[in-house]
Amino acid sequence: MTKLSTLLRPLSLALGLSLLGAPVAAMAEYPNKPIQLIVPWAAGGGSDSAARGIATALEKELGVTINVVNRPGGGSVVGHTVMASAKPDGYTLGFVTGELNMMHWQGLTKITHEDFTPLAMTNYDYPGVQVSADAPYNNVEELLKDIDEKPQGTFKASGTGMGGIWHVAFAGLLMDRGIEPNKVTWIPSQGAAPAMVELAAGSIELVPSSVPEARSMIDAGKAKGLAILSPERNPAFPDIPTLKESIGSDYSLGEWRGVAGPKGMDPAVVAKLEDALEKAYNSEFYQDFMKRQGFGVEWHKGADFKQFLVENNAYMGGIIEKIGLKK
Repeated sequence: MTKLSTLLRPLSLALGLSLLGAPVAAMAEYPNKPIQLIVPWAAGGGSDSAARGIATALEKELGVTINVVNRPGGGSVVGHTVMASAKPDGYTLGFVTGELNMMHWQGLTKITHEDFTPLAMTNYDYPGVQVSADAPYNNVEELLKDIDEKPQGTFKASGTGMGGIWHVAFAGLLMDRGIEPNKVTWIPSQGAAPAMVELAAGSIELVPSSVPEARSMIDAGKAKGLAILSPERNPAFPDIPTLKESIGSDYSLGEWRGVAGPKGMDPAVVAKLEDALEKAYNSEFYQDFMKRQGFGVEWHKGADFKQFLVENNAYMGGIIEKIGLKK
């Protein structure tokens, strides 16, 4: 061995060890820059509000800024596509919604839950049936009776994209009552917030969406809630009865939401995010925020969230086929 090689050997060894340790060190530092959280719906709606609630709580756990970015379009196809195609480095996450298990059944996209890394489900909400404040209905029974008796197309509804969760939930309610699901014309929108504006303006007759999404218009005296498609009343809206109370129906269907990343994320990053999300979910801030807003909370972490997605996907496929939207 030459004198030069003898001198360089310790340096080469140190450099090699340094390079081997680089990924470990980088992982230990995650996150060291802002994280982007994609929301596939418009600002001001339920998904946007629920996302901002968990994002704020998660910031406190991770110690970095989390920028909520709204990417609406195509009934959430645009936003979910952006999430799935992001670099799986943990710096672009998504606030996935129930539409993830609905879009592909309708032929809108090839993206499924298998294109994501499930991190945590943090929210579940049931829809209410909202009409304008001056509508001639005192309860949901009167509304459904009028829909059944009047010609197809008399009523227009909105609150999400065509085939979105609120559309499917309301179509299921009509079928539960023996009414053809296409009796009410569905007007696609980028979320419940713009739909409630249209309701107040008189452009549509009803909005089936989560009640918290309708809160501002209800509080302003421009809308009223007739019923909620939930097994129990929402504590934040105690005056709105359940379907069971109103018409004796056990039918219910709601929207789930949670945090996921693209497929192929590093297990160490996934573990760190799962733990941080669990702490964020259980934080006093998040629980109080959701309670004040009237949003429902439900927790499924990592593998449990993945199993939920598998089961919910099969269930939603059956509902979508039943109401004639499967392609």
